[in-house]
Amino acid sequence: MTLLSRLTERWPASWPLQPLPSSAWARQQPTYTGADPKVITAALERAQARPSGNWFVLAASREVRADRPFGAEVGGVELVAWRDASGTVRIGPGACPHLGAPMALAAVDCGELVCRWHGLRLGSRWARHLAHDDGVLVWVRLDDVGGEEPSEAPVVPSRPTGRTLAAVTTLTGVCEPEDIVANRLDPWHGAWFHPYSFQRLDVDSAPAVTDVTEDEDRFLVTVTFKVGPGLGVPVRAEFVCPEPRTVVMRIVEGEGVGSVVETHATPRGPGRDGLPRTSVVEAVIAGSDRTGFAVASRLAPAIRPVMARAANRLWRDDLDYAERRYEMRTR
Repeated sequence: MTLLSRLTERWPASWPLQPLPSSAWARQQPTYTGADPKVITAALERAQARPSGNWFVLAASREVRADRPFGAEVGGVELVAWRDASGTVRIGPGACPHLGAPMALAAVDCGELVCRWHGLRLGSRWARHLAHDDGVLVWVRLDDVGGEEPSEAPVVPSRPTGRTLAAVTTLTGVCEPEDIVANRLDPWHGAWFHPYSFQRLDVDSAPAVTDVTEDEDRFLVTVTFKVGPGLGVPVRAEFVCPEPRTVVMRIVEGEGVGSVVETHATPRGPGRDGLPRTSVVEAVIAGSDRTGFAVASRLAPAIRPVMARAANRLWRDDLDYAERRYEMRTR
């Protein structure tokens, strides 16, 4: 018996980090039989039928500041966001009403936008769009874009309480929101497409194609997150869609119970080539009652970039998947 095998045998099962046996990528159990296109499509259709209240994720809360404006396009609508003198998020049209200057390049003075082209000052009346800051993400309500019955607030997923650590990453691809959501509603591809992050991924249950209750409408997955050579964190997680452009992965057993990864798909509008652009805005919100997590949360400024880089790597791959899906269905 080797030293490694002896250590593995004696490894405490209660520890969050567990040893991972070496495994060849091509020797995994294939998952294509479980990844039934009808199951994924039905789950996507149920998600798209849920109300959003015309709310769209605009950006991370940290991106909207009081010292400079933040510009973005949502559903083909040019927007500018900033914080007023009280720290409240304001969102208005992105073009100056004088000669159309980009207000994303304006200055913020005493909580008001000041156009750099001719000095036009735009106060609170310029904040024509309803905004919601949930502490991690900023949402905007666009009734003309959503076309639904409007709601007072967005459908913000349930998040861990107490001390948390959050990181947000944003990537944009040539596809539509449904392609992003469909990608996340296919958990079977995880260990095959992302072997650098996942191992021992099993889909324990998936919703049926028809006659699915609200409680049954989830994917339940057992997976080990790789955190280093030969080490991983085994958890059980569920995938649910609380609204049409959001997929939430929530840990239900194992280390960090209640922690979530929220994947939000925000349509940006057509690019210069006329093809649609959609941003993945992914928020990782971790929580734990372990003593060590309290220390980690105090090191948040150093840890957030590491969390964001990990999500960025995953979504660089998955955007290829989503873009391919868009290409195939629109040929």
